[in-house]
Amino acid sequence: MSGSWELLDLVARWIHVIAGIMWVGNSLLFNWLDRSLLAQATPGQTKRPAGTIWLLHSGGFYYVEKTLLHDERMPARVHWFMWQAYTTWISGALLLVIVYYAGGRAALGDPTVANLTHWQAVLAGIGALVLGKVVYDAMQGSLARSHPLLAAAIWITALTAIALALTQLLSGRAAFLHVGAMLGTIMAGNVGSTIVPSQKELVASVTEGRGANQEFSDRAKRVSIHNNYFTFPVIILMLASHYPAVYGHRWNWLLMLVLIAAGAAVRHVLNLRWTYSAWKPVLAATIGATVIVMLGLLAAGRRSTVAIAGPEAPATFEEVRHVIDRRCGVCHSARPTDLSFGPTPAGVIFDTPQQIMMHAQRIRERAAISRTMPPGNLTHITESERALLDRWVTAGATVDQE
Repeated sequence: MSGSWELLDLVARWIHVIAGIMWVGNSLLFNWLDRSLLAQATPGQTKRPAGTIWLLHSGGFYYVEKTLLHDERMPARVHWFMWQAYTTWISGALLLVIVYYAGGRAALGDPTVANLTHWQAVLAGIGALVLGKVVYDAMQGSLARSHPLLAAAIWITALTAIALALTQLLSGRAAFLHVGAMLGTIMAGNVGSTIVPSQKELVASVTEGRGANQEFSDRAKRVSIHNNYFTFPVIILMLASHYPAVYGHRWNWLLMLVLIAAGAAVRHVLNLRWTYSAWKPVLAATIGATVIVMLGLLAAGRRSTVAIAGPEAPATFEEVRHVIDRRCGVCHSARPTDLSFGPTPAGVIFDTPQQIMMHAQRIRERAAISRTMPPGNLTHITESERALLDRWVTAGATVDQE
C-alpha cells in the first residue's frame, strides 16, 4: 500500500510541477509583454493598437500586437490560458490529500506544537485555505476599488494571522505548505472567478458588435497582477518546506512572512525595471537585505539543546546507538518497521556505526537543534535524549568514546 501512495505522490507531483511551470511562465511572459509593448502603429495601419512588439526566438521573428477589438470582428480562433492554472491547483490539492490528509506520509500535526487529532489538523489546514480565499475576495471587492490601501492592510493582517495560527497548530513543514497552498488557491480562484468570466464577457461584447468593454479588461488585469506578485512567494514557500532549519525554527512564522515579503518585493523590482533605471542595485539590495535578515533571525532564534539534570557526562556511542535504534531506526533502516513515510526516507539508514557517523551532523541538526525529527515526535524522543545526541556530535561523533 505504501508503494501505491508513493506512485500517486510521484505522478501528482510531476503534473503539479509541469503545470506550475507553464502557469507561472505564462504569468511572467504576459506581464513582460504588457510592460514591453510599444504604443505605436506600424506603417500602413489605419488603427492604433494598444501596443506592438517584435520578438526573436528559436530562429524566427514574431510580431505581437495587443488590441481590444473595438470595431473589429471576433477572430475565428482565440487561444485561452486557464487550464495550466486549474491543473496546478487540482494536482496541488491532490498532493495535500495524498501526503497529508489520507496517506499519512508526512506529519500534518505535531504534538509538541498543539495536541490535535489528525482530523482536527486536517480541518485547520483546509480552514486556512478557505479563510484566506474569503478574506481576499472580500477585500478585493468593493473595498479595494474605494479604499485600496485599507483593503491591502486588512489582507496583509489576515495573512500574518493565518501564518501565525498555522505554525501554532500544525507541524512547521505543513504550515509552510498550507500558506503556500492558500496563496495558490487565491491565484487559481482569480483565474476561475474573475479572469475567465471577464474574458468571456469581453468575447461576448465583441461578438455581439458592442465593441470591447475596457471595464472587463481592467477587471481581469487587476487580479492578474495580483497573481503575478503571488508567484514568487508561493514558490519560495514550497521550496522552504524542504529546509528544516527554516520551518522547524521557533520563529518559523516570522521567517515565513519575511520570505513572502521578499518574494513580492523582488517581483515588484523586476516589474519596475522598464521605468526605473536603478533597478539592478535595488534588486541586489533587496536580495542582500533578505539574506541578512534571514541569517539574523535564524541565529537569534536558534533553539538550544536541553541538558539533562546534573553534570553533563560524556556521551558514549552505545548510548547514542540505543537512542537511534529506538527513536530513529523504525524508519531509517534497511528493514523499517514503520512505512508511513515510505522505505528509508531520504535514503538515510542508521543500521551500522559507519552510517550513523556519516550522518552525525545531520542527526544533530534535525534531532537536537531544529527538533524536526522524529516527525511530530512520533517515537517520543525525550529532551535528555536529544541533548545526548548533541553532546556526542559536538564531542566529535566517534565510536569509541569512553
